[in-house]
Order: sequence, then C-alpha cells, then structure tokens
Amino acid sequence: MYDVAERSGVSIATVSRVYRNPDSVRAQTRERVLAAARELGYVPSGNARGLASRSTGVLGLCFPDYADPDTETGPDDEADDNAAMLYSDQIIRGMERAARRHGYALLIAASLKGGPESLVAKVAGRVDGFAVLARTVPTEDLEVISRRLPVVMLAGPREIDHLDHIEAANSDGQRELTRHLIEDHGLRRLSFIAGERDSPDAEARFRGYQEACRTAGLPVADEPDVRIAMMTQAEGARAAGMLLDRDGDGDPGDAGPPQAMLFANDQMAAGALHALERRGVRVPADVAVTGFDGIPLSRLVRPALTTVRQPMRRMGEEAVERLVRRLTGADSDEPMSLMLPVTPVYRASCGCDPAVLSGPAGRTAAADVDGPAV
Repeated sequence: MYDVAERSGVSIATVSRVYRNPDSVRAQTRERVLAAARELGYVPSGNARGLASRSTGVLGLCFPDYADPDTETGPDDEADDNAAMLYSDQIIRGMERAARRHGYALLIAASLKGGPESLVAKVAGRVDGFAVLARTVPTEDLEVISRRLPVVMLAGPREIDHLDHIEAANSDGQRELTRHLIEDHGLRRLSFIAGERDSPDAEARFRGYQEACRTAGLPVADEPDVRIAMMTQAEGARAAGMLLDRDGDGDPGDAGPPQAMLFANDQMAAGALHALERRGVRVPADVAVTGFDGIPLSRLVRPALTTVRQPMRRMGEEAVERLVRRLTGADSDEPMSLMLPVTPVYRASCGCDPAVLSGPAGRTAAADVDGPAV
C-alpha cells in the first residue's frame, strides 16, 4: 500500500479510500491509484481489513448436498447446461447477486459425506453473517453461532424463534396444484411421492396435497403413497415403476395404478417421465405427472413438466438483505419471518398444453400457463 501511494503521488489514506469508498475520490486520482496498483500487482488484504474493521466482508451459506448424478452432464453432452441447475443453485445465484451489490463475497459450504457439523465452525468463523437451509445444521450449533453473528434460516419450519426465517408457501402451492388436477382435469386416483420425513419442505407439500384431497372428498392416507430416501431422478423412476405395478385389491380407494403421480420435487418427476416412456405409458393420456420447485429441467423434459415454481433466487436475495440489515443495525431486535408466494405452472404433463401434444415428435416448445400465485 505504501508503494502504491508513493508511485501514484497520493497519501496512504487516499489509497485506502479508493478501495473502501471509491466515490469519495476524484475519478482522475482514482484511476492513477488503480494504475499504480496494477503495475505493482497490489491487491488489498482481506485479512488486514478484517483486523482493522472486525469484519470479514463475507457472508456464508450452508446447505445439504442435493447433487443428483442423473442431472450431471459430461463435456461432450449437448444438453442445455441449465438442466443440471437444482434448487440450491438458484438460491446461491440469488445470494451471490445480492451480496455483490452490497460489497460482500459469498462463502459456500455443502454438507458432503462428512456431515455439516465439520463445516459449521469453519464457515461461521470466516463470515460476518450466516444463512443456512433447514435441517442442515444442528439446532444447538445454530444457537451457539447466533450469539455472535446474525443467522437467517431458509426453508422448512421455523425451528428457532429468535432467528430470522424465510420460506416458500410449499403447502399452499401443492394444495392448488392438487386442486387443479381434481377439479380442472377430473382426476380422482392420485398418488403422492415424497422423500424422508426429515425433509420439511416435502412434508409441507404432502400436507397441502392431503388438504386438497379432503376438500374434494377423496380418500387420503396419513402417509405418502411412496417414500424414497433420495429425491433424485433415479428414485423417481423407481417410484413410478412401483406405482404402475400396484394391483388393486378390490378396495375402491386402491383401484390399481393412479391417474396422476404428484412428486415432491422436479428431479423425481423428470425421472418418472423417462421411466413411463420406456414402459410405453403415455403422459398425460394414461397418467398425469407433476413436480415441484420449477428448476430449469422442468421445462426441458418432454412432455414439459407441470410444477410449482418457487422464488428460489428471491429467497437467496432476501437472505442477504436481511443479513446486511442486521449487520448495519438497520433492523430492530425483533426476528422476522417471511413467507414467499409460489406459482403453479401448468404444462403438458398434466394435459394443459395441447400445442406440445400435437407438435412434431412431441417436441414443440411449451408456453407456460401460470396459475394463481399462492
């Protein structure tokens, strides 16, 4: 820094202002300082800044590893790269965009095989604020972390009352999507496919499904028709096969394969579409298929997938806005809970887009038909 100041003919304080508050320095002087820095290869030290300001300039995000090997493409794969973009990817994009706007960097930690516990302390010790997806970090660890830096919980139920919390209207979205299948398409035999019970979003979606069925006077069980451990394409394909092979036992409520398969996420639904095609089952003529999340993959499968679009990027952006407000003292001590609306998107897989069904080889591009935001 001394070298930059000497070469550009300004004070050390001016060099500091160029990097900390560039608008406070005249443009001509600022460019002279930056040119000297480029010549000398100078980069401001984040560690030194942190020692001086007691901040890191970094926000953290910790989330489960949602990797789905069936969405990963090789270097020679011609598929749209966006097909592999999953739920957490969209949240990261939203957080990164908002963090950059506020002058922060983003530190990301996915809970891989070693478990999230080994990452929590490392991430929390390197950031000014922390966002974490539900059920990723043990509650007791979050309690400790929140004593010294702001924490925002994303998705799932509000587990800690004194922390800020942001979630999507999962139950409302699934209820509206189920109502659409029952009332607008006249479907009566429905099956819901969920993940493990420790997935709070999937459980909320199942509750919305149950509510819609009860409102329509349809029988509904206390448990999903199929539970699977990993909500991936491969497991969705397996679940679809199980439902196709299910035999009715004379009970009117169990009259064989369903008229519609409602999956708790788009990845499983995409896998089911592939499995149904292999078995010669027509979608939606023989069975309707729906997902949830609205990831790019839902537009690219054929037939295009009816789903519920979550505001995933907005969730990431809202998390950063909340953390920044806490860090700058712009918010009171009262914790905030924000429910973001979701939007059903009706496409060909439930029979809502005849253009797709009549197009050449079933590949006419689908235009989304948005339902009401809920």
